[in-house]
Order: sequence, then structure tokens, then C-alpha cells
Amino acid sequence: MSYLQATSDLYKEAALTPDVGLCCTTNPIWRLPGLSIPTKMLEMNYGCGSTVSAQDLTANPKILYAGVGGGMELLQFAYFSRQKGGVIGVDIVEEMLEASRENFKIAEAENPWFSSDFVELVHGDALNLPVPDQSVDVAAQNCLFNIFKEEDLRKAVAEMYRVLKPHGRLVMSDPVCDVPLSDTLRNDDRLRALCLSGSIPVKDYIKILTDTGFGTIEVRARRLYRVLSPNHYPVDSLIPIESIEVAAIKDPMPEDGPCIFTGKTAIYYGKEDYYDDQKGHILLQNQPLAVCDKTAKALSQLPAEIYVSESTWHYTGGGCC
Repeated sequence: MSYLQATSDLYKEAALTPDVGLCCTTNPIWRLPGLSIPTKMLEMNYGCGSTVSAQDLTANPKILYAGVGGGMELLQFAYFSRQKGGVIGVDIVEEMLEASRENFKIAEAENPWFSSDFVELVHGDALNLPVPDQSVDVAAQNCLFNIFKEEDLRKAVAEMYRVLKPHGRLVMSDPVCDVPLSDTLRNDDRLRALCLSGSIPVKDYIKILTDTGFGTIEVRARRLYRVLSPNHYPVDSLIPIESIEVAAIKDPMPEDGPCIFTGKTAIYYGKEDYYDDQKGHILLQNQPLAVCDKTAKALSQLPAEIYVSESTWHYTGGGCC
């Protein structure tokens, strides 16, 4: 049995019998005015964070979501879109698609503004999306891509890049791990399907996105997700697994490399009213400016009174680029 089949079987079980606790279902859920999320959707929230952010969902975007779960994030996207076919949900597990259809009927009863035809559910593979080139404004996935081995992960990211319009956004939440994992863990298909043993280092995760062509990367959140402990898993010591929320934007690749925002800030504290580095960055006296990592490095090497923070792994927009 391949690891992909093991994953499909696991989520078939989770569709037929909701598995509370399969992923971070205890994470806080969006509470928006007029939005009621059915209990069953909450029980089937098989994600490790959130891919729904109002800043990505202006001007009636077309949204693609890979790996539908119980439909909760599809419903949240529809809250912002509110148009027929505005959200496309793609899943390889037919049972999960059917569970989402049933959950949307409940959501219609609980939400007067919602219609099931706001969401188009499609049977399909994240490695070969049944969606035309450059046809969506926002693509999203939650706790799916970490399951893929590297070759398949690159295919999945390339598919998302293909279907996005120019300047479109791929918004993702995935477990990551900066500690090397053993081959025993990596080759355990069930642990991989459970979003534990497929996690890769943050720098490798980001590099796959930039290798695909995304010119801007925003790391919006990073938090502890799970620990692999010797009393529960085949490990010699505690291994922390984190979850990361990232937006990869289909901007043209800058000549000097991608802009990667990991939550660094620069402050000019010299005697003048502002500092101009002559490269498009103006820092006002004692005012914080969010900067991408390459700008942070360049500013820190200047002979000027500029303080540059370490990465906070939290970025909310704006800044140098």
C-alpha cells in the first residue's frame, strides 16, 4: 500500500466517523457576525491552523480549497465570497466530499445568507487539479501538503501556482519540524497521514515555494503543534512539531531573490527625520517598518543607526516591499 492510499483510507474513516482530535480541532475557530458553524463541521476540522484571512478575500475572489475536510473552511470562505461557485473544494476522498455536502445542508439551515451552490465540490487530486490555468485568486490547503513526500509536494505546489492568477495567493497551514526525523518515522505511512512524520524544516518548506516561482512569501504565524515523545513514538528524545501559516504570492520574482517576510522589523534611531537607503526603503525617525529578510540583512550592514529585530514568525502585511 502506498502512503497516498494509506492517507486516503484514514480520511475515508474520518469522513464516515468524525474523529475529534485527529488534528488541532481545539484551536480557536473564526467567530464572524452572522456565521454559524455546524457542530459536525467543528468535529471534522482536520486542520492545524487557519487559511481564512479577510485581507486575502476582498473584491469577490474566486477561491480554490484542496482537501475539503468537513467543509468548515469552505463555509468560512463562502462567508466572504457569497456568490454561486465562488469557492471550489477539491478532494480525492469521495466520502469526504459527501460528508461536506451533508454538512452544507445543515449550514444552510443555520445561516440564512448561505446557499450550498456557493461551493462547488469536485472529486480530484491535489497533484493534478481539475481547474484551468490562472483561474482562481486564492488557493488554500490546511494540513494536507505536509503529508506529501518531496516529489509529490513539489507537484502539488506547482499545481497551485498553475491555477492562480498573477498576484494570486496560495494560503497554507502545515506542520513543520526543524529537527531531523528518522527514516523509521518518515516511512511510517500512518504517522505521515496523521500529519506527524512528513513535516520538513521551515527553510525547506519556504524554498519549495520560491523554487516554484512565488516571489513573495509571508510567514503569518508559527506555533507549537505536537510533540513526538519516546513513550508514544519511536524516538529517542522529545521532538517538537510546529504549525506554520504562510501566504505565497504569485508576484514576479525580484532580480535579487524572493521577498520572504518572517516578522522582522527595522527602526531608524538617528538624528535626522528619516533615513533613505536609496533602494526604495525610507525609515522614519523611531517608527517601525516591517521588512523582508533580505532587506533586514542589507539594513543591518549599513553604517547607520538602524535597529533590526529577529524574526518573530508573525507578519500582518505592509512594510518595505
